[in-house]
Amino acid sequence: MQEYDAALKRILTGATGSALAQLTGFTVARWHNAELPAVRHRRADLLGETAEGRLVHIELQSTNHPDMALRMLEYSVAIRRKFRRFPRQIVLYVGNGPLRMKRWLKGPGLRYRCRVMDFRELDAEPLLASASLGDNVIGILARLHDERDAVQRILGRIAASPPAERATSLGELFILAGLRRLGPVIEWEIKQMPILDDIMDNEVLGRERKRGIEMGKVEGRVEGAREVVIRQIGKRFGKLPDWAKQRIDTLSGPELESLELRLLDAATLEELFA
Repeated sequence: MQEYDAALKRILTGATGSALAQLTGFTVARWHNAELPAVRHRRADLLGETAEGRLVHIELQSTNHPDMALRMLEYSVAIRRKFRRFPRQIVLYVGNGPLRMKRWLKGPGLRYRCRVMDFRELDAEPLLASASLGDNVIGILARLHDERDAVQRILGRIAASPPAERATSLGELFILAGLRRLGPVIEWEIKQMPILDDIMDNEVLGRERKRGIEMGKVEGRVEGAREVVIRQIGKRFGKLPDWAKQRIDTLSGPELESLELRLLDAATLEELFA
């Protein structure tokens, strides 16, 4: 389910794109090797530097990680150790379910906060109107006013791009659209455009198309099951505490099914999650 990661990284690090500047408020002048010392998650997703020397660290998330703030703090310290500067940090959430990740950590002598942003906070219109094809493609993740119109505009830009770029951009669009369950809409619209329909049999594109559509199906099933389980537990035990919601956010489809079965016999919330 991490295919979206490579597509997002390629688009966000594109030299001509404006998506990153809209997200961070900074224009990255160059990108660093994100291999970090002495941290459990050794490679940061994106680590860039502005012309003024500010470091910008971005982590991409399609799920709600229960300990994301702790993970970001670990990254921050590791980046400080390697570059002798603390970075500006952003967790970029591209999932389809509600954003539930905590932005802060508190402890004795410790107060840490990072920025957590849902990509849907961005209006898609500036990205769809951009001269950058990468911006157009990544716009599928932003707040769309009309999904079908947006898909048609993006496909129109891909169709007008050089032939060598079409299959790559279509593959990335399918992968990212899977996060929004828009694969079937894209597939139908492509059939209305002969110039794009002709390359649908491309072996690599076909694989990305299948991955994107399957990602959307799996994401939809898991999020639906998650919401059902939350409602069932709430009905049984009352309002869920934050720790229980965070645990549920980490569970896979099979784990949610197992939790639902245990709900029949558990006497307390703590026993349910034991």
